[in-house]
Amino acid sequence: MSRVALVTGAGSGIGRAAAIRLSQAGLRVVLASRGAEALAATAAACPGPVLAVPADVTDPSAVDRLFDRGEHDWGAVEVLIVSAGAGFSARIERTGDADWNRMLELNLTAPFRCLRRAVPAMRAGGYGRIVVIASTASRIGEPYLAAYTASKHGVLGLVRAAAAELAGTGVTVNAVCPGFVDTPMTEATIGNIVRKTGRTTGQTRSALAARQPIGRLITPEEVADAVWFCVASEAVTGQAINVDGGTVQS
Repeated sequence: MSRVALVTGAGSGIGRAAAIRLSQAGLRVVLASRGAEALAATAAACPGPVLAVPADVTDPSAVDRLFDRGEHDWGAVEVLIVSAGAGFSARIERTGDADWNRMLELNLTAPFRCLRRAVPAMRAGGYGRIVVIASTASRIGEPYLAAYTASKHGVLGLVRAAAAELAGTGVTVNAVCPGFVDTPMTEATIGNIVRKTGRTTGQTRSALAARQPIGRLITPEEVADAVWFCVASEAVTGQAINVDGGTVQS
């Protein structure tokens, strides 16, 4: 029987592309996102069996319910892709406590809760693959992104610590660090820049694309390929794999 995967943030963007990639590879995929309609669209694009479970992963009880549903229907989650996330941009002095806490809750605490829930069964089964979608902001500092960058640096630390703890158990833990990807999150970034600067949407999109040496935005499918590399590999763990067109060399 095929392995069971769970993908958060599966309603759009990188999460959707990763879910489709796993389904194409023959895995059974539990799809999680806040929007039922978006989940239905992802489910329709997956060629294999899926369970669409609307869930807000910032709710601690929702994480347990999500895993409970997968375990009830299919058994323990063996592959976990943590893709749910969001960005926020402001000067440090204009970043309120609510903004700061929102970034930490979604981009760091929610992934921690997902890992904490997934690890016992993976450890017991002697197999597990965990991939967290981080960011190039996990590797470098960027102006006006203090809360987002702190959350993404934190989640990379979580990945490294978990990989070290689980080494030798059959469970690998990695991060994929995209640059600017052609997703709704980047569209929101573009809209924010347009409102603040008066640039056109086209000018802003071109400027973001030009920040990557390849001169274009990354596609969600390119990030999904890196996710699959981590899932398929037994010897790769504790790594931060950049998919950014050469922006951050490591």
